Amino acid sequence: MKRRDFNPHLQAVYLEAVDNQLQNNDPPETRLTLDRLRKLNFSEHDAKLLIASAIAVETYEVMNTQKPFNRERFIHNLQCLPDQSFLEE
Repeated sequence: MKRRDFNPHLQAVYLEAVDNQLQNNDPPETRLTLDRLRKLNFSEHDAKLLIASAIAVETYEVMNTQKPFNRERFIHNLQCLPDQSFLEE
């Protein structure tokens, strides 16, 4: 069954953001998270999707609250992965 809330274009944007963070090593925690998830046997693609979920949460918070990017919250969410309970907060 196809998810109705899935937007492939938006997913591509978030995956591009992950790639940009990895390429620029900014923040370095993105690379650390990718490496950690790979060691947990996640494929590179699935690991990037998990990282993209943390970017999506932070993007939502910035847009919804009109507050600046919260680096500490973002890094905390990266460190929680693969647990995605932060999606429910």
